Amino acid sequence: MQDHHAQLLACIPRLRRYARALVGDREGADDLVQDTMERGWHKLATWRQGSDMRAWLFSIMHNLRLDQLRKPVLPTELLDEETPMPMVAASQSHGLELRDLQSALALLPLEQREILLLVALEEMGYEEVAQTLGIPLGTVMSRLSRGREKLRALMEGRNVVSPLKVVK
Repeated sequence: MQDHHAQLLACIPRLRRYARALVGDREGADDLVQDTMERGWHKLATWRQGSDMRAWLFSIMHNLRLDQLRKPVLPTELLDEETPMPMVAASQSHGLELRDLQSALALLPLEQREILLLVALEEMGYEEVAQTLGIPLGTVMSRLSRGREKLRALMEGRNVVSPLKVVK
């Protein structure tokens, strides 16, 4: 078994060379080699004695690389001193306010909630919202107005009374 571990370690330079050609950058290649060695180490009992360990490790690396390519990659950005950082609330009240806002939004009728979210969260213009939802511009403006008023009342703990009358 000790000999198998030495064989495994002896494959690292070739794995690293192949990984660099495969991935294209040093850090990504080193991560791939590390993942390959980890999996090889844990699966060493499945390696057929007498077969080429290098080929076995290359197939592990190949499969790991395919898995990496299939996973969606989230774009990342390096942060430095000049990168603006979001402000952090000093108390729990901010979290409670967000929870209350989320609850109040859920109480709004869907047609008001979707317009409020498109305008406030997605920063869409009224015309863009009207086009997106396929409704007239006046409808967007009235639903937004009613939605804002109802949301404000819910956040303040007031009863919402609509000045509109239901006409049948």
